[in-house]
Amino acid sequence: MVNSYFADEKNESGIDNVEVSGLERFNPEDRLYDDKGNEKVMETAKDFATVLVSLDDDPTLPIHTFRMWFLGIGLAVFGSVLGMLFQFRPQVISVSALFLQLLAYMLGKVLEVTIPSPGSRFHKANWFWNFMNPGPFNIKEHVAAQIMASTAVGTALACLVFASDDLFYNITVNSGNAIFTLLASQLLGYGIAGIFRSFLVYPTTMLYPRNLIYVNLFDVLHRSKGELLRSKRLSFFWIVVGAVFVYEWFPEYIAPLLGSFNIVCLAVRNSDWVTNVFGGSEANEGMGLLSFGLDWANITSAPFYKPLTTQISTYVGWAINYIILPLVYYRNVWHSKNFPFISQNLFFENGTIYDQTLILNPDFSLNRTAFEIVGQPWQSGSIVIRHLGINLSIGEYHITGVFNRYTSSLRGKLVNDPHYSKMRVTLSIIFTVPLWWYSSIAIGGMLPWQSVISLVDRYFSPSALPWWALILALLFSIIILPFYGAMNAIFAWIPNMTSLFQIIAAALIPGSSQANMYFELYSSRSLTQAAAMLSDLKLGQYTKLPPRVTFIVQIVGTVVGALLNYVIMQTIVDNERSILLSNKGTRIWSGRQIQTFNADAVLWGALGKEIYGPNGPYFIVPLGIVIGLELPVIPWLIYQKYGWKWLRYVNTAILASNIGTLAGGTNGYINTWMAIGLTSHFYIRKYRAGWFRKYNYLFGAGIDGGAQIFVFIFSFALAGAGGVTVPFPEWALNPAGNADYCKVAGS
Repeated sequence: MVNSYFADEKNESGIDNVEVSGLERFNPEDRLYDDKGNEKVMETAKDFATVLVSLDDDPTLPIHTFRMWFLGIGLAVFGSVLGMLFQFRPQVISVSALFLQLLAYMLGKVLEVTIPSPGSRFHKANWFWNFMNPGPFNIKEHVAAQIMASTAVGTALACLVFASDDLFYNITVNSGNAIFTLLASQLLGYGIAGIFRSFLVYPTTMLYPRNLIYVNLFDVLHRSKGELLRSKRLSFFWIVVGAVFVYEWFPEYIAPLLGSFNIVCLAVRNSDWVTNVFGGSEANEGMGLLSFGLDWANITSAPFYKPLTTQISTYVGWAINYIILPLVYYRNVWHSKNFPFISQNLFFENGTIYDQTLILNPDFSLNRTAFEIVGQPWQSGSIVIRHLGINLSIGEYHITGVFNRYTSSLRGKLVNDPHYSKMRVTLSIIFTVPLWWYSSIAIGGMLPWQSVISLVDRYFSPSALPWWALILALLFSIIILPFYGAMNAIFAWIPNMTSLFQIIAAALIPGSSQANMYFELYSSRSLTQAAAMLSDLKLGQYTKLPPRVTFIVQIVGTVVGALLNYVIMQTIVDNERSILLSNKGTRIWSGRQIQTFNADAVLWGALGKEIYGPNGPYFIVPLGIVIGLELPVIPWLIYQKYGWKWLRYVNTAILASNIGTLAGGTNGYINTWMAIGLTSHFYIRKYRAGWFRKYNYLFGAGIDGGAQIFVFIFSFALAGAGGVTVPFPEWALNPAGNADYCKVAGS
């Protein structure tokens, strides 16, 4: 059951016959006010796409300039380094595209005034000087540079494979093979993205809510020159950026208690139970019940752009955690009391860390004799519930509506979207990217793998993934992408398909953790990269950036980012090895991402039948996909009986995906996240519609900008990313142990 202010629109699929000339009759001002002159509340995807996004375009603006390429490549290098560093933080966060957007603008304006401009005596008005500085730094240069940079910050999943091999298998993957694997896994997804453009990019209903924040900021920075409103909005944005940057020094460094304040922890400081349920200031501490923290680096801009249906579904999923995780632990389900309440490691039944190398052959397949002697690995009960929640969500996708829209696009119907129509008018012949471009990327991604891997694997690579499994991995990605991409485009929610791919790999190539990791790499990464390209194509559609430019800058950003990801990953693994292998880590560094990735590969790859089969302890996990098929009926029945209106906003797939999400990271901020999200998308959107339109998304942009500028400076100056760690002295708001005064588990 699902409804939202734009998820369940009638006749809003965006797929219909339309005459381009009809664009001239479209006036977004007509959608702003009702008959009484009051500003309308935005409800549908068309409202958001036409009221918040400008139709203005100047097709003569230069794009391929020195400034665009210099900023795009420079920020791609910067962002890829920062993005990989963030993967090793206790609370894994991504580098915000807003942060890169902000940096690109500031540096672009600097280059605008420092490089001789048209009219100056140094500018000769020839091709060289027009390339160096054609005039004011324009919106299309800015968008292209941001897309190139933001593409690079998406962490290459192959680096997690290499880190896992190094930390848990004592394997250092040959550099040449690593580079081929990196590029192939990063680029293959782009090859399949082109198939679904007419369905997942062009229609209005494919809104991509997160892009609205970027577009709002682009408009403020580049459009409506001289208007009083633009000046006010720009001032508002910079004030938020500055205030957040200054404030973040307190919850992240000077006074960590501000990041997770809990009255129960302050009152009861010697209880493991209180820590498990109420603690939330440190990684893997607890679930954060009743905690309130104002750490914008953790909160991010998400509550400002995620649709109301996504937020309410998330809140219900979080609430279920508070019931089911303690029940599993304190009833000792799966021997949970033998292990930490929250941990991503594998354990022997007695609670000590499991040594997976004891049960693997030299080729990393399962040694059954050794397995019988050593015994099976176990996980903390909270992590098992996390995997169950993911599989429940996979079984609950609302496939029918997505399938109907996709088949409509295949029938060749044109798209009734004003931005798409505007681009067709202004860009004409150079509008689309030929399908053979995408095919070339896909083939190019596979050829190195096929030709080199067969030779190199024999001597240097542990992948153990046969060629036919690679083909199947890509086919599964192609089949799943329409549903995966639609959930991202409509709900700003990216489904977690990892478990499904691991189940498939375990069935196809049983007994090999390495093959399982590499199958997941090529299937999962192809899917996420395809979705990323589609999102950027939509951003280009909103800002009228030619799709061919979007395509080119994405490829360049991806290659640059992948190579830098590899260098930084190897540096961190070499320098922080003991911390990455520990259960808890530190406030600065954590190996939970790698630990989770490795544990899943061992359990599904080497031990799939023994652990997740009908006679295994965790059979409920794969069974979750089947159970998930029936779960949407439950809220529908409750709604029919009690008529609770809020149930119309519940998407059971999103709800289920959040069951178990509190089993990791820091959770002391989620109640604040909830309060902000409801205030933004329920109260302000409905009762302060004008403020919501002008400032809501800009507020989110300012928060991400200020917080991520702080994180970058702090990480390198004081937090150890530059090689030196400078702890802040202990005091009342920066206590020893857990920052919220909850008992340190096991002490």
